[in-house]
Amino acid sequence: MLLLASLIGICIFFSYYQNNHLSTSSFTLSSLKITKPIKIVQLSDLHSKQFGKEQQRLIQQVKKLNPDLIVFTGDLVDSKKYDEQKSMTLMERLVQLAPTYYVTSGNHEYWSGEFPSLEAKLKHAGVFVLRNEQTLVKVGGETINIIGVDDPTFLSGEDNLAEILGGLKDEEHFNLLLSHRPELFSLYEKIDLALTGHAHGGQVRLPFIGGIVAPDQGFMPEYTAGMYKKADTAMIVNRGLGNSIIPQRIFNRPEIIEVVLEKE
Repeated sequence: MLLLASLIGICIFFSYYQNNHLSTSSFTLSSLKITKPIKIVQLSDLHSKQFGKEQQRLIQQVKKLNPDLIVFTGDLVDSKKYDEQKSMTLMERLVQLAPTYYVTSGNHEYWSGEFPSLEAKLKHAGVFVLRNEQTLVKVGGETINIIGVDDPTFLSGEDNLAEILGGLKDEEHFNLLLSHRPELFSLYEKIDLALTGHAHGGQVRLPFIGGIVAPDQGFMPEYTAGMYKKADTAMIVNRGLGNSIIPQRIFNRPEIIEVVLEKE
């Protein structure tokens, strides 16, 4: 009985740790279009999860990184357990740390049916909401082109997304794409860097194998976490912060991503 109780206790602790203890992953990308270093913090897939009172644990982790720019790449809320307050608390506190950009590229924003109200509140809080548009942003003395696109669920298909991306490229400045879906990597060609999420790290991660299952990629998905490159385009996949259909992460803790852009 004592052994059984110990095993149950270990399992409970392991589950809590895997789902609540934040991790930070750092990446550096060099470009001829960058003259001065820029630090970007990317968050994704909160799914209305809470990290301490008023998101204090998450905010403190982001603050320590001292970002020039913060971006959020979709699924801020969860359609099945919709809790706007937790999500808005996070965004309202992030804008106090650095300029914060958000894309409506999450499928759960669409499924919730509450997005118009959420979008209005985000804008009122000072969040820059990008919907199939680009904006030149001055960050630390450098100018980059930030592109934000909706999820295909908003656009009625991937073909519309490809058409939109075709008209949102800037040859002069560094192009940073904020998009939810990593499995659409082939559409991101000629973008310098795409920041994505959606895959939840494959939910369960195994050594030498990686993620096991991901939305819209199925079993043994190709894009689940980290940086991928094709020709001159890099894509970083954020493992996300919360859960949705599958409530448990294994060897796949909630992730904050730090990206440093520097001169090549």
